[in-house]
Amino acid sequence: MVLLAVLFVACEGKKTKEGAVYTGPIEIVNNVEIKYSEQGNIKVWMKTPRSFRYQNETKVFPDTINISFYDSLGTVVTRLRSDSGRYDQNADVYIVKGNVRVVKSETQETLTTSELNWSPRTRKVFTEKPLAVRNTRTSEITNAIGMDAEQDFTRIKFRKATGIYKFTGP
Repeated sequence: MVLLAVLFVACEGKKTKEGAVYTGPIEIVNNVEIKYSEQGNIKVWMKTPRSFRYQNETKVFPDTINISFYDSLGTVVTRLRSDSGRYDQNADVYIVKGNVRVVKSETQETLTTSELNWSPRTRKVFTEKPLAVRNTRTSEITNAIGMDAEQDFTRIKFRKATGIYKFTGP
């Protein structure tokens, strides 16, 4: 009886232990290029050195992101650069963060902010964060907290905006 108790206790200590649940990326991709087109015409082209995909389908872009937005003729009209970003599968939104800089070629305007969101479904860019837009031709400056724009930045609606503008007149 004592021998059975000793064997039972000895076997009890040899339970298999489960490891921690893996929460890291399930996919790592290098030299990522993502293109969005409409009716055969390229509209958005994103490039970044690396992408991590997780179990919940969220994608993380830990390095610099460069995005070009195209017009209907296939010409780059706006360029975006940020430190990092991610794609939220549940919300179907790309989020870029850190030193976000958007340059509109035609108007020579530069938008700077800490975060921008882009919805491929609605083709809109938006943020709730503070931002500044500087026009290098006119030296005009617009500061705002929040904005909504078309994905190519042709139309921008600022929220809580202030600015410095030059007026000429009689």
